[in-house]
Amino acid sequence: MTPLFDPPEPPMVPISQGGRGFPVRRIFCVGRNYAAHAAEMGNEVDREAPFYFTKSPSAICDTGRTVPYPPGTIDFHHEMELVVAIGAPAFRVEQDAAMAPVLGYAAGLDMTRRDLQQKGKDARRPWDLGKDFENSAVIGPITPAAQFTPGRQRIAMMCNGVVRQDARLDDMIWSVPEIVADLSRYYHLDAGDLIYTGTPAGVGPVSPGDVLQGMIEGLAQVELTIGAPQ
Repeated sequence: MTPLFDPPEPPMVPISQGGRGFPVRRIFCVGRNYAAHAAEMGNEVDREAPFYFTKSPSAICDTGRTVPYPPGTIDFHHEMELVVAIGAPAFRVEQDAAMAPVLGYAAGLDMTRRDLQQKGKDARRPWDLGKDFENSAVIGPITPAAQFTPGRQRIAMMCNGVVRQDARLDDMIWSVPEIVADLSRYYHLDAGDLIYTGTPAGVGPVSPGDVLQGMIEGLAQVELTIGAPQ
């Protein structure tokens, strides 16, 4: 069958060594994985199991870019996160084997149209308009798993030089192996999948002209500048 048009190339995330790229296949995001963030949003933490939402690969945005303030919102928020890059098949894996398919880690920003997300929640409708849109999955270079193990590393984000989010990775309710094992119960995870693991407390609005800098100890920083509205 001949395609009607040329399919787009998958977005590529640079790997910090070797000059190779990570083609993005899917993006999974963990909701409410830090208790303090859940509380600041007026939510209780479900400790029975993690829950997820997704973003399209077209949401990927390389670090260092200036992106327009997105359409349809007046409440655009930052969420700083550890991102897990999957590099091998994983289906129904146990926790003690869940780190094997992890290729590496990156610092990321889950950008959110908070008013549209809340509108969906209030109407008991999907969050897609609030979460899945262009440039909403910002990511820095991937550091190979052999060089980084999630633990007590600091995760923080600054807006115009002022710290807004500041926590430790071990504040996560669900650890990386728990997330990978659980998610693999529902999906055939494979090379090219990214998992945004949730954000600590301190999320908040951004405006045109704001410069965001996110860091996780041991990983390359992620940076984003908010441009004028489209």
